[in-house]
Amino acid sequence: MFNRYRQEDKQFQEKVVKIRRVSKKTTGGNYVTFSALVVVGDKKGKVGIGLGRSLEVPPAIQKAISYAKKHMITVPMRNKTIPHEVRVKFKAARILLKPAPEGTGLKVGSVTRVILDLAGVENASGKIIGSRNQIVNTYAIMKALSLLRTKF
Repeated sequence: MFNRYRQEDKQFQEKVVKIRRVSKKTTGGNYVTFSALVVVGDKKGKVGIGLGRSLEVPPAIQKAISYAKKHMITVPMRNKTIPHEVRVKFKAARILLKPAPEGTGLKVGSVTRVILDLAGVENASGKIIGSRNQIVNTYAIMKALSLLRTKF
């Protein structure tokens, strides 16, 4: 049973994007938990994100990884780039993703680079406007990637 899980993990790559320490005031003192934001992808077009919370960091990361694997999306690609330009508004974040010619690389910042890299996109350019919150930006990018369509 242990070997089965190890073989399954080899097809996906995981990247921890953010770990937050969350403190809540209670009558007995402080209640401290951790939340972890993780991106999981196979570099062949499938990518997912997960947010896990726990009293310690490793269980939070494991919860986030299992959630991300369950909620993966398929990113359509054409010549190792995205098929068309997409603009998305999600909460306070506005996202612009554009295809780029071969050899350009990923000209995007913050968490967009991690998500597109684990999805297998090698050439793209983009901009995040309006929000510096990495969690909101991550969900906005996933929404933008889910809106991509291929030509028939």
